Amino acid sequence: MIFSAPFTVDFHDTDLYARMRPSAALKYMQEVANLHLNAYGPSMDELRAGGRAFILSRIRMSIHRQLPAYTPIEAQTWISNDDHGFSFNRYHRIMAGGEVAAEAASVWALVDLGTHHPIRASEFTYNFTGEPPLDLPLPRRIRFADDPEEIGQRRVAYSDCDYNGHINNTRYPDLLCDHLPAGETRPVADVVINFLGEAPLGDTLTVYRAADPEREGRFLFRTRRADGSTNIEAVLTLAEAGA
Repeated sequence: MIFSAPFTVDFHDTDLYARMRPSAALKYMQEVANLHLNAYGPSMDELRAGGRAFILSRIRMSIHRQLPAYTPIEAQTWISNDDHGFSFNRYHRIMAGGEVAAEAASVWALVDLGTHHPIRASEFTYNFTGEPPLDLPLPRRIRFADDPEEIGQRRVAYSDCDYNGHINNTRYPDLLCDHLPAGETRPVADVVINFLGEAPLGDTLTVYRAADPEREGRFLFRTRRADGSTNIEAVLTLAEAGA
């Protein structure tokens, strides 16, 4: 089943160019996914009470329209029937005026909170049925042609974190946009993030960036924790000039 919920683009979810921020688009997508679980179960709280939680592993979001504040939107989400191994697939769309404004494919892991071990997809059953997946390829690995250069640091603060105690995944597109080259004003068209390690409250991330030599306006990112472990790897692609 496709589950949907209405929202309105909040003024505070737009940027200095009066367009919905990529992190806000991701927030609406994941909020409707939370509502989906709450409506049919098990909810996130029920999962946590049972010692389990869904953790985002990979996501790709493509943004097709730049939406201004107060735009009525419909956020949609669904699972597919192609879960396998330790991967749980979920898909997302934001509709505005009957058109697709943004869409995303995401891969999640269901983790035992006591052992931190992943749970196989065959050992978990949703209380709702699946639908066909989106045709939105999501790479397993992000490869860097050149070593990215260190461009800044980012301390993990209160405003970044959710009740898991680390940066909420919807915050990462903003973090990446904060570290685009100075003066860059083009909107984000596509973002891929692979989550390799959590970033807890109080940690300091070092941000690395490289321009993709094969596509102007595409940037490769890596963030490392204070202990040197990799937090995320990402590709952020900007819209072509004039788009």
